[in-house]
Amino acid sequence: MLMPCLDEAETLATCIRKARGSLQRLGVDGEVVVADNGSVDGSVDIARREGARVVSVGERGYGAALRAGIETARGRYVIMADADDSYALDELAPFLSALRAGADLVVGNRFQGGIAPGAMPVLHRWLGNPVLSKLGRLLYGIPIGDFHCGMRGFRREQIMGLGLRTRGMEFASEMAVRAAVHNLVVTEVPTTLRPDGRSRSPHLRSWRDGWRHLRFLITLSPRWLLLYPALTLLVTGFAAFGWLLLGSQRVGGVTFDIHTLIAAATAVVLGVQLGGLAVLSRAYCSALGLLPGSSDLDRGLRRWTAERGLVAGLCLSCTGLGCFLLAVLRWRASDFGPLEIGATLRYCVAGMLLTVVGMQAIVVSLTLTLVVRRD
Repeated sequence: MLMPCLDEAETLATCIRKARGSLQRLGVDGEVVVADNGSVDGSVDIARREGARVVSVGERGYGAALRAGIETARGRYVIMADADDSYALDELAPFLSALRAGADLVVGNRFQGGIAPGAMPVLHRWLGNPVLSKLGRLLYGIPIGDFHCGMRGFRREQIMGLGLRTRGMEFASEMAVRAAVHNLVVTEVPTTLRPDGRSRSPHLRSWRDGWRHLRFLITLSPRWLLLYPALTLLVTGFAAFGWLLLGSQRVGGVTFDIHTLIAAATAVVLGVQLGGLAVLSRAYCSALGLLPGSSDLDRGLRRWTAERGLVAGLCLSCTGLGCFLLAVLRWRASDFGPLEIGATLRYCVAGMLLTVVGMQAIVVSLTLTLVVRRD
């Protein structure tokens, strides 16, 4: 049993007693580990007096404390929970049963098990937790309904193999996300939540920590954050650009001309930039082990060498410069006098678009050489 702790003198002894009692009833040869994050209220002495093993963690943060506790734990299975006496530490059987049945990560579901009045803030219960849990299921296919329950059990070796990195409250999101994307067996069991027994306010800060969870969820999903928006911009931008490059177009009573052409070119440029960032982000996450490798993607990235990107980018940029040259030649044909803006500006917009896209291809291709292994 693992508990992170920062000044939990009011409730820590009760939590340790409940956990040790549950382990004894289940006939489990286990220990209670308290990962202390710098308590100054006597929590360390209380933990030792109650028979827990204390691990002092100098790096501050909920995630940092749990990572250190997981690293020093001695058991095959680890069940973690907060030390505020809000979780059912006297009911560890459902978590242990699911782990013995083959699950790698078992997350408690407070919505199924029951939330006592006053145990969870209204904002968390009806907005924050449901929205973030839905987002986790949508982006990563994680089959759990209470994404941020602090009581969960797992196989220590499997979770250690994920190389978890975050220090703050987003650690809970990282554990669930990376377990899912690495194809670990993730399940949930009902658990209850009661009002915590502390007289002080909790360490959790709703907006700050909620944003950290949300930021982690979207930044570790390049497809939703970057790739899908990029494809949308590219498809719509290229379609509108090609349509308007031929000249002004009228639909009903509305005329679309050079201004819409510029807007379409802007969409294409943004799409190319987001697409390039999506590729770089995915390659970087794979290289660091944050996401598992994709055989199709890895094969494609290895084939797309810096030399090919350089040639493709130079061809596009040279074509763009050719468009600018056509505009200059048309200007020269008029003895460098006034020009009809619509016709000439189309050459310039096309030149800008091709030049920017070409340079982006070169930059992305060269940057990929830093993160993609070449066999």
